[in-house]
Amino acid sequence: MPVQDLDEAFDLCDRDGVLSGQVKSRGSVHRDGDWHRALHLWVLVRGPGGPCVVLQRRSLAKDTHPGLVDVSVAGHLGASETVYDALREAEEEIGLAVSPADTVLLGHRRVEKVVPVGVDREVQTVLATRCEQTLADLRPHPEEVAALYAPRLVEALALARGDVPVIVADRIDASGARGRGPLRAGDFIPGEEPYRRRCLESLDDLVRASPFAVMRLE
Repeated sequence: MPVQDLDEAFDLCDRDGVLSGQVKSRGSVHRDGDWHRALHLWVLVRGPGGPCVVLQRRSLAKDTHPGLVDVSVAGHLGASETVYDALREAEEEIGLAVSPADTVLLGHRRVEKVVPVGVDREVQTVLATRCEQTLADLRPHPEEVAALYAPRLVEALALARGDVPVIVADRIDASGARGRGPLRAGDFIPGEEPYRRRCLESLDDLVRASPFAVMRLE
């Protein structure tokens, strides 16, 4: 599917995620600012110094936040899809097959942002998964993802907390070239700082087998 299929059908919902029974195209949903459903998946992979969190730099062809760094996997739920159906996005975007049994619920969030194409209003289900793969095993889709980064979780959390101004992480770009590159707070989608920090703290709790509070719609 092209990265921007403006005719892709979405189920509409209210701001609490309750389906309305209406279906509209992606293009008209963003143009009209309709509430719709989306998935965020945070992925932990193996690293030489402990678990690493996968972060993606969005393709420049994206209609929202092109070129900025985001959660491991992000995607919309198509019409009639469940959130677990939408786990297909992980394989499409980064080449990682994820089953529902491999995920943990971090929570739900409500997002409302003005974007160049209109207003993006999403009710997101936020999941996490920890796998045995490394960054080298992943395959960023060139139409979806410009590059993938895998900083150590502790370093990503330090950046999110403002403890350090920059971290350097292993990266793989859409051509398959590997290397290392810097990540700064300004590389990420603006306004997401509290959410990103909370998710990284929940991932840290998961690694430590500690309890954490599930995010609720706010």
